[in-house]
Amino acid sequence: MATSSPLELTLLPGARALLAFHARELPQRDDLCGAFCGALALRAAGIERVEGEPLDQDAVARAAGSVVSALHNTGNLPPGEHGRRDYRLALPFVDDAAVSGTTASGVVSAIGQLSGGTLAAIPYSGPWTAAALDGLFGVVAALDRPVTLIANLATHHLWGGHARLDQLLDYLYEGASSGPPPDWSVGHFVCVFGRVRGPRGTLYGVADTYSSLGASGVHVQPAERLAAAIERSDRDQPAGGVVVALAADDAPRVRASARELGLREGLWDNGTVTVGTAR
Repeated sequence: MATSSPLELTLLPGARALLAFHARELPQRDDLCGAFCGALALRAAGIERVEGEPLDQDAVARAAGSVVSALHNTGNLPPGEHGRRDYRLALPFVDDAAVSGTTASGVVSAIGQLSGGTLAAIPYSGPWTAAALDGLFGVVAALDRPVTLIANLATHHLWGGHARLDQLLDYLYEGASSGPPPDWSVGHFVCVFGRVRGPRGTLYGVADTYSSLGASGVHVQPAERLAAAIERSDRDQPAGGVVVALAADDAPRVRASARELGLREGLWDNGTVTVGTAR
C-alpha cells in the first residue's frame, strides 16, 4: 500500500471549543468522569454559565445526581494519577466505590436541564461495531451546530494512550493491529471529537479525563477497539453506550439516521447507583 495516500481528518462541530475547555478543566474530580464529559459537551455548545454559576464538572454532577465514593481509592485511577477531591459543590457520598459515579440517565438529564432544553442528549445502547460508529460519526459530523459524542466504555479494550507514530501509521495504512496495551481497566466516560481515516484503518480522537492518558488527556483509538470498548464485547463489566449531545433542532435528523444504522435508542445500566440510594 503506498504510504503517500492522503489521510482524511474530520473534527466534529464544536470540537475546538471542547478541547480548549478540556485543557482548562483537567483532571476530573474523583468519580466525576461522566459529569466531566457532560460539562465538555455543554461548553462545546457555548453554554458557560447557568443562573450565574460556572458550568463545570461539579455543576453537571449535581444536576446528574452523581455520587462520590466516601473513601479515596487510588486503585481505580490510571498509573501516575493521585486523584482529585477538591469538589466545588457538596455531593452525596456512597460507601461502595464500585457503584460511585454518574449514570447514563444522569448525563442525559443534566445536559437537557443545564442547557435549558436547547440541547438534546440521545442515548444509544448499541449494537456497537466499527461500521455503526463510523456511520453515526458521519451523520453528526455533517451537522452545522456543535455536537459531542460521549462514550461510556470499558477501558481495557482500548489501546494505551501513548501509541507511537509508527504504530498509528501502520494501522492507518496497513490495518496493523499491534498497539500499546491498555493503560487501565475500569468503566469510564470519554468524549469522541474527531476521526482520521486512512487506506486501511480509522482512528478516533478521544478527549479523556486524566492528563496522564495520551498527550494531556487526548489520545487516538482504532475504530475496532473503540467500538468493542463501548459494546463491552466480553460482557465482564456493566453495559455501555454513547450519548449524542446536540442542538435540540438537530435531534430528529440524527434519530432517523441512527434508526437506519440499526442503533437502539435507550439508556443502559453502567452499574452506578443513583443519588437516592447514596448516604
